[in-house]
Amino acid sequence: MNLQQLEYISAVELHRHFAKAAEACHVTQPTLSMMIQKLEDELSVKIFDRSKQPVVPTEIGVLLIDQARLILNQVKQLKETVNQQKSTVEGDFTIGIIPTLAPYLVPLFVQSFLQNYPQVRLRIVEHTTEIIVEKLKKGLLDAGILVTPLSNERILEIPLFYEAFVVYSSHPYEKEYLLPEDLNPNELWLLQEGHCFRSQIMNLCELRRSSNSAFEYESGSIETLKQLVDNQNGITILPDLATLNLSETQRQKIKHFAAPPPVREVSIVVQRDFIKQGLVQALKTEILANLPPNKMQKQGERIII
Repeated sequence: MNLQQLEYISAVELHRHFAKAAEACHVTQPTLSMMIQKLEDELSVKIFDRSKQPVVPTEIGVLLIDQARLILNQVKQLKETVNQQKSTVEGDFTIGIIPTLAPYLVPLFVQSFLQNYPQVRLRIVEHTTEIIVEKLKKGLLDAGILVTPLSNERILEIPLFYEAFVVYSSHPYEKEYLLPEDLNPNELWLLQEGHCFRSQIMNLCELRRSSNSAFEYESGSIETLKQLVDNQNGITILPDLATLNLSETQRQKIKHFAAPPPVREVSIVVQRDFIKQGLVQALKTEILANLPPNKMQKQGERIII
């Protein structure tokens, strides 16, 4: 038994396909299949049910793969211990970030991070909160950047900042500051199911939308929501960072909520036994150093979950 075999069975379980797993591990499919077969022979068990498509682990295979990932994680811990002793920040660092944050937050810090930590191989992927949490549990991500609280005992939350919600509307309002009840829910453009930002807006506005509308559209993109307001009228709610690159004309469509403003808590999340502490601290430092100062709300505002 060796670490390569453990990496191979972990990859097959992830991709549910031998050829895709081999590609991800940078080996040929015959090599990967042979190594897994040797491990199965050594343990006298079948780790995968090859008769099914996609390939699925057997009952004992699930237990072995979970243990394999623990072992691989411990090996990473050994390397991280050495890095911490040498006071170096280096290695692979894979981060998941939710789509309602990624387009606005990543460009603010990524260049500075790469310049300050040239020995880090950084990989950032966009996923929903649910997928990020699942991949963290499986050790497929080192960290996530998303909206908290999650109320998950296995996940450690490291708050970064509090981001206000603003109204983006084609309609003029006489009031300088708005309340959620000032918004017409039947004119509100929303993200589609699966995005935590949608749930937050539903909770904020206590939405009970009418089914009498002649047209409904639910987008997977905040940028699409802005375009709908610009071209089709209506209202949407934006996170404050999404207003950074608006034109002067678009800025006139922004209205702020009355105090205390509703905010979302943005955090780095990791497994409670996370090992890459130096990398996570470096990530936190770079994000905070590159945030526009006026976009950081104070803790204690009205957090919407």
